[in-house]
Amino acid sequence: MSGGAGADRGEVPLLEVTDLVKHFPVKRGLLLGREVDQVAAVDGVSFSIAAGETLGLVGESGSGKSTLCRTILQLLKPSAGSVRFEGREIAGLSRRRMRPLRPRMQMVFQDPYASLNPRKRVGQIVAEPLRLQRAASGTELRRRAQELLDRVGLATEHYDRFPHEFSGGQRQRIGIARALALQPRLIVADEPVSSLDVSIRAQIVNLLDDLQEEFGLTYLFVAHDIGVVRHVSDRIAVMHKGRIVEQGPVDQVCGRPGDPYTKALLAAVPVPDPREARARRAAGPV
Repeated sequence: MSGGAGADRGEVPLLEVTDLVKHFPVKRGLLLGREVDQVAAVDGVSFSIAAGETLGLVGESGSGKSTLCRTILQLLKPSAGSVRFEGREIAGLSRRRMRPLRPRMQMVFQDPYASLNPRKRVGQIVAEPLRLQRAASGTELRRRAQELLDRVGLATEHYDRFPHEFSGGQRQRIGIARALALQPRLIVADEPVSSLDVSIRAQIVNLLDDLQEEFGLTYLFVAHDIGVVRHVSDRIAVMHKGRIVEQGPVDQVCGRPGDPYTKALLAAVPVPDPREARARRAAGPV
């Protein structure tokens, strides 16, 4: 995807996360639970993303990636730390003060089945951000929603259908169209291809790449498969047990990994050549 030239020019990052922490309380008791401990789902995470760049965030399930995404977007309030978007501190802002910023920060969710309201038609789902932000109404609202569906590879006649009438890949396209509705600068893609077939994954990744070129988007692309992340990212951050254990350019992280956890993720990537796979097994752990 597009290179993050802004970082090279020393420009202010579009997104800057510093020492971000999110703790969840552990309680005991049937009714009025007493807090006995805390779980550090995100534990002192720091990184930045330049405008137009793709940062790939990779780690196994339970490493804290989804919690980090929701905390960055203030869907969860951070326990400590800083989140600066477009140079402005947003950590801890109220819902009312976050509302003007929401159009510029959007999310594509992991599960294309659960993230779409089954009771609403596709056109209503895609148009909802425009309606809530009062960006369009009436025939203009329908026209813009149809344009968004067309841009992600769906036909305008799909406007009046329900989500259950679509495949997983088509549903993810609907989710992407909804995220694009308000012309965001940053899209947080939380494992957008993990539940899709391999052939469909490539289509969605190519679509995201095309949209980035067309609209100048910035991505935080989250996945547990470092093989996918290395193909879509400018830089990679590796997350393990709530912490970033390694980050840097793709060639550096994947070609010369310094952390044992990164090496383990790379070793787990399937190898299509049987001879190379046998050689890797013979070599033992990385």
